This record gives sequence, C-alpha cells and structure tokens, in this order.
Amino acid sequence: MSLIKALEIIAILVGAFSGFIEARRKRMDVVGIFTIAFITAFGGGTLRDILLDKRPLFWVTHQEYAVLIFVLALISAPAIRTLRRVISERLIIIADALGLGLFSIVGVSEALAAGMPLFIASMMGVITGIFGGILRDIVCNEVPMVLRDGRPYAICSFAGCWMYLLMQKVGIPPDFALWTSAMSISLARILTWHRGVRLD
Repeated sequence: MSLIKALEIIAILVGAFSGFIEARRKRMDVVGIFTIAFITAFGGGTLRDILLDKRPLFWVTHQEYAVLIFVLALISAPAIRTLRRVISERLIIIADALGLGLFSIVGVSEALAAGMPLFIASMMGVITGIFGGILRDIVCNEVPMVLRDGRPYAICSFAGCWMYLLMQKVGIPPDFALWTSAMSISLARILTWHRGVRLD
C-alpha cells in the first residue's frame, strides 16, 4: 500500500469519526449516523474527483471504504450513545483538524498526480479538506464551521498544501513531506482554535 493510500484511509476514518460525533449530538439514529459519517468522509474527495474529471470516484473504486463506514456506523451507534455526555466541542475540533490535515494533503497529491498546476493543486487540497465538513454541517442544520467560527480553517489547509508543494520542490523525501505537511495543518488548526486566533 502506498503512503498516500494509507493517509487516505486514516483521513476517511477520522472524517467518519467526526461525523459519528456530530450525528449523535443531533440525536440521530443509525441511518442518520451512517449518512453523516459517509458525507463527511467522502464529500471532499468526491468533489475533488468530479473537478478533476476522475472516474470512477475514489470510494466507488474502493468499495471497502464505504463498507468500513457502514460497519463502523453500526458499531459506533451504541458506543457513542453511551459516551454522549463526554463528547465536547473540543473533541469535534480535534477530529475535524486531523481530518482537515490528512484530507488536504491527499487532495493536493491526487491533483499533482493528475497533472494539475501548482495553484490548482493547492486549491484541490483545500476543497478535499473542507468540503466534507461543510456538507456535514449543512445536513445537520448548522452554518458550516469553516464559515462561522472566525478562526483560520481553510487558510491552515491552504498554507499546509503550499508547504507540501515547496517541500516537494526542494527535494525533501515524499513520505516526510506528506506526514509533516498533514500534521502541520492539523496542529495549526488546533492551536489557532485553542488560542482564540480570529480573522474577523
């Protein structure tokens, strides 16, 4: 398995986890939990593949991704119901930040592999990173987090994507560049949220 595929699987799991948490906060049943987890995990990558004219979509090619989310939704429903009292905004922010970092770097890597120019590749990274969360919040009847909390979110993704592109340009080993850039995005998001850094 290539590192980028491993990152993609981790990103899907983290994205699904944030969907599980939000669905339980809204007191959804198992169908709702699966739906929210599915669109959170696959929303950004689906839009990326559509824009890159890549067919079939990545989760159609790898049906095991969708099966995994389905099984986890069945398992997680009773577990998250039990843990509902300890699920906090902080936990959602951390899960969302991890997903943002991982999805963003997977997105920019896929765009580069498709021959996209650097700026377009960076935008594909941002789209992959944020769109699943936007869909999750819309379906949960919330203003998307990226638009409402006033803290750097898409900017963290954009900066991290360019960090990855620059590291590639100067010849830093790809594996190191992937992990470092993804974790930098996640840490930047968590730190700016924790310290109350705002853009408004």
